[in-house]
Amino acid sequence: MKETVVSGIRPTGKLHLGNYFGAVTNFVKMQYDYNCYFFIADLHSLTTHPTPQDLHGYVRHVLVEYLACGIDPEETTIYIQSDVPEVAELYLYLNMNAYMGELERSTSFKDKVRSQPDNVNAGLLTYPTLMAADILIHKATKVPVGKDQEQHLEFTRTFGNRFNRLYNSDYFPEPFAFNYAQNLVKIPGLDGTGKMSKSSGDGNCIYLSDSPEIIRKKLSRAVTDSGPSAENQTKPEAIQNLFDLMKIVSSEDTLTHFDELYNKMSIRYGDFKKQLAEDMIVFNTPIRERIEELSKNSSYLRQVAKHGALKARESAQRTIKEVRQLIGFKSF
Repeated sequence: MKETVVSGIRPTGKLHLGNYFGAVTNFVKMQYDYNCYFFIADLHSLTTHPTPQDLHGYVRHVLVEYLACGIDPEETTIYIQSDVPEVAELYLYLNMNAYMGELERSTSFKDKVRSQPDNVNAGLLTYPTLMAADILIHKATKVPVGKDQEQHLEFTRTFGNRFNRLYNSDYFPEPFAFNYAQNLVKIPGLDGTGKMSKSSGDGNCIYLSDSPEIIRKKLSRAVTDSGPSAENQTKPEAIQNLFDLMKIVSSEDTLTHFDELYNKMSIRYGDFKKQLAEDMIVFNTPIRERIEELSKNSSYLRQVAKHGALKARESAQRTIKEVRQLIGFKSF
């Protein structure tokens, strides 16, 4: 029996290189070695109150991009979270045994309270229980998460173990963080600080669907400085970020060439960014073309979503049936 892996992405916009290298490339590799469930977390996105048009459009974007990147619906289960109502049912049961004090201690909840004080809704407070339901519904033991999600995974273990104690069973296994890659890849943004993130604006991201013209424009505006003031000096963060991007999409010879120019104080950032843009375009083009092709095939997308929902519900219904029996829900 293959171990079960569960992971999801919130449909808050198009996928960028950070999503691709930080998550999706690992999804593609692990789908052959594990029993994988990769979902589009549209229920989670309701905390930000998207319009129906935006929500549907973003879900479609992520589905298309999952497929374009190489996730195979025959090898794994790709589904939309809201297509599996059993997740919401398990979310309800877990909430009955989750306590205000522990939920309020969630780092992400405290961050949201500070950043959006006018929208502190119950969904934000109970985000850890919904995430736990996503994982426990398939009895997953491995969850690919970043550092910022490890506390939520700890919550999942807490809620699963609490359920087991309350109903005198060992029903839910303990899930743990899982990184399939040898080295974690952090993709920097174009604004000179931190990682690539949609929350920092479109100009900070290279999206998988970006055209060559858009990529050139974004790279031309990427943050640089006035140039090195001494030979072999340590690169400032903004410059190192661009070199890190080049390391991902360019040849080793190209990277070495510009690194030597920087160390000799003879680098021209305009030439450097033009080369990076062209290498980025070469890397991105096959994925973008596949996105464009899949976007036109609505019948295939419907087929994938329906097939994924059936597979996910088969697993989820089995769990809910057994959970209801453990709780004591019985027909008369």
